Amino acid sequence: MTPEQVLSAPRRRRAYWHTALTLAVLVAVACLARRHWPVLQTGAVRLAVADPGWLLVAATATLATWPCAALALQGAMPRRLPPGRLVAGQFAASAANHVLPAGLGAGAVNLRFLMRCGLPIAAAATALAVKGTAGAIVRGALIAVLVVAFPDLLHIPPVSGELLVAACALAAVALALLVGPLRARCRWALATVRAYIAAVHALPARAAALWGGSLAFVTLHCAVLTAVTRAVALPLAPARVALFYLAAGTVAALLPTPGGLGSFDAALALTLTAGGAPATAAASAVLGYRLLTVWLPLIPGLVVLGVLVRRRAL
Repeated sequence: MTPEQVLSAPRRRRAYWHTALTLAVLVAVACLARRHWPVLQTGAVRLAVADPGWLLVAATATLATWPCAALALQGAMPRRLPPGRLVAGQFAASAANHVLPAGLGAGAVNLRFLMRCGLPIAAAATALAVKGTAGAIVRGALIAVLVVAFPDLLHIPPVSGELLVAACALAAVALALLVGPLRARCRWALATVRAYIAAVHALPARAAALWGGSLAFVTLHCAVLTAVTRAVALPLAPARVALFYLAAGTVAALLPTPGGLGSFDAALALTLTAGGAPATAAASAVLGYRLLTVWLPLIPGLVVLGVLVRRRAL
């Protein structure tokens, strides 16, 4: 057995476990959807008669998310990138992210785009790591700010013992899958990313683009969900909706499903109902958010992806 085969064996095992966990999550979500199908059907009907004005606001906020993602990626780069292709690349990456599991689609598209712009693969991967780290820090900071500024937003409902055991088991499996990759990534980050971060933050405009774009991206997604809740007559405070969105995104990030498919939807519906929303209204809000941010842009995003590949921009 060659050294390459020895090194790839753990990766293959992790890939098998990731695939098994993904299938388990999708099967569990499918069972929940079948069990609560009348609620989902009623939620879809409620979404069909939603306020078009608020839906237009949500659609506008959705369109602004891709330039913000492009701004954050530009901020992670010490050199200037072509702005038009950069925004188109983020649009294509978002579509690819909902086809492949655990963010692999967006990462692959962005990595290929940066390499086509003349960056070595190590520098391109480092820039994506910097952008991802900034996004995670922004999300964590927003959660902390919301919890401190609005302590009454947290209303933890009583949880059954079976649900608590299932959640702990799922968290243990996810942590077991992530410990090895996280340890390797931390070593790599300490060895290669520090100088790159210093180079980016030596340019105030780039640092402002990185952090401002990351903050605007998350804020706009919160605005999309808030507008959808208003469209379906779900009277929740914007701060509460933002906290629910961030909490659901944090939970979904632990599960390797394509674009959080199923995991994010279930987590968001659970947080909305735990916050006092009726089940049908919560289903309408989740369906509306997913419709605007995933399903409607999916086909155009894949078309843009094909165009960029054909023009050798990817």
